[in-house]
Amino acid sequence: MVRQNWRIWRAGADIDLLTERTKDLKLDRASTFGGDTDTHRKSNVAWLHEVDNATLFHLFKFAKDFADVTSIEIMCRADIQYTEYHGSEGGKYDWHHDIDWNRNDGWDRKISVTVQMSDPDEYEGGDFAMGDGQEPLPDWHKEKGTVLLFPSYIVHRVAPVTSGVRKSLVAWFEGPTWR
Repeated sequence: MVRQNWRIWRAGADIDLLTERTKDLKLDRASTFGGDTDTHRKSNVAWLHEVDNATLFHLFKFAKDFADVTSIEIMCRADIQYTEYHGSEGGKYDWHHDIDWNRNDGWDRKISVTVQMSDPDEYEGGDFAMGDGQEPLPDWHKEKGTVLLFPSYIVHRVAPVTSGVRKSLVAWFEGPTWR
């Protein structure tokens, strides 16, 4: 039997609060750990470096529940990023994982959290897929307010958006280096 390596929750009414916190962000062209800005990934992002504690703690409650189920050790410490994938640009993020294996400060990304910020009728394409193990059905995580969690080492992608704009809020909760 394959062990489920992801979980889905609903943000509920809190999605409006998260949307409010992202509406005035200045977006920049996204890049990868290797510095790629358009080949592997086409999207626009804003880093929430000075995250208010309410956003961090709100996302941490989902990550903590997932950590308890999977026995992954995390802290209430995360990078948080708002992302837009535009259909007019073929917005996408090819197969990747969320860990920087060259990091050497004693911390690693452990749990990836993706919050769907768009209604499914606001874009076409842009399906999220996982390359390892069992994955959620595409329709499960397209509803606005869906929170998808998985270990950061799982390979995943966002297929090209063909029209409209797909918006998401992502967070990577950290813990001691993977062993």
